[in-house]
Amino acid sequence: MKLLSILLIAASLFLSGCGKSEAKKEAKAKKIIGITVMTMSNPFFVELAEAAKAEAAKHGYETIIVGGEEANNQAKQIRDFITKKVDAIIISPKDAMAISSPIKEANAAGIPVFTADTGCTDPAAKVISNVATDNYGGGKLAAKGMIEALENKGGKVLILDFNTAQSCQERVKGFKEVIESYNKENPSAKIDIVAELPGQASEEPSKKATEDQLNSTPDLAGVFAINDPSALGAVVALKQAGKLERVKVIGFDGQMIGKLAIKRGEIYADPIQFPKEIGAKTVQQIIAYKNGDKVESTVLIPTKLYRQEDANKDPELEGK
Repeated sequence: MKLLSILLIAASLFLSGCGKSEAKKEAKAKKIIGITVMTMSNPFFVELAEAAKAEAAKHGYETIIVGGEEANNQAKQIRDFITKKVDAIIISPKDAMAISSPIKEANAAGIPVFTADTGCTDPAAKVISNVATDNYGGGKLAAKGMIEALENKGGKVLILDFNTAQSCQERVKGFKEVIESYNKENPSAKIDIVAELPGQASEEPSKKATEDQLNSTPDLAGVFAINDPSALGAVVALKQAGKLERVKVIGFDGQMIGKLAIKRGEIYADPIQFPKEIGAKTVQQIIAYKNGDKVESTVLIPTKLYRQEDANKDPELEGK
């Protein structure tokens, strides 16, 4: 009996040890990607993050998704990912320069960092790959839309920018280059960029900035806003001033809210982005990196100019 008891205890300890070992193996096998986007209040970033989550699941990865909202908060989120020892980090930076310090911390911890939609402007912060809209090319398309909306007659134009985001800097750069080239060829119908005001990529600050500009430039002819929420802020200000019919608005994004505004004729056109493609492609870059395959340092996804005629044929807007 004593021998039997000893054998049973030994067996129990062995099985218990195996259980713990298996639990450790299971915990170690869990693969996680930490994702922090600029904000979760913008549908663009929600779509991007959800597409990344879906693609990650196909490859056996779980995801932690958070919205940065503020640069300092986003830095804390990245440090939390480092503490959790995630397998990779995806960042859509709120501030292209301020994000460099937490990226360097992830570099030191041996965690690969990937950026989506917008990058980091500090070359010392190592980012494996940046997957983004061709924002520079999109800015050029926005200028083409503005020239078209003003019917080649020129006029005074306001830019609502968000210059802490690299993506928005590129949009404005592309826009201004095309306008400059147009002005050289059309000196009698110049487009005069009268101001570049911070719209914070949000509706309310953009509304206020547009109101201020209308007070100083009552004959304003156009507004280029770096995203749809900013464009909609301009639309509200123009409606209240009774000038929406006369002032042409060009947005950027192609979110549902933007597309509907284009369909209603409130926004003339958008260079539309493809956030789902950005999110999925970023995860595909992670998988390639993990597999030891070649990874492109920059992947640019082209935009497409979307006008009212496109909105009228868009199946997503049917019945809306």
